[in-house]
Amino acid sequence: MAVESLNSLPQMKCNTVQGAMYAFPQIYLPEKAIAKAKSEGKSADFFYAYELLEEKGLCVVPGSGFGQREGTYHFRMTILPPPERLEEFLKRLKDFHLGFLKRYSDS
Repeated sequence: MAVESLNSLPQMKCNTVQGAMYAFPQIYLPEKAIAKAKSEGKSADFFYAYELLEEKGLCVVPGSGFGQREGTYHFRMTILPPPERLEEFLKRLKDFHLGFLKRYSDS
């Protein structure tokens, strides 16, 4: 459920989770979001995770703490909640993600 939902979102890609309790999607952030994060002295993935926490009360861990490749952005999320709670999490994440992309759109 989680991987399919994450992969349905624009500018997000998640590999199949195999035997783990975490998903680690890659997010393709607009340049305006990256610049805003930099202006605040934050990494772009931290900026995304912090905004998600502030707006939706959802906690994910920025990928920069896991040695992601330079110039890529990820976050780690658990996929262990009961299905109904995970579904609610994914709905709120989708709402946030689409709004974030719109807010920081390069166009």
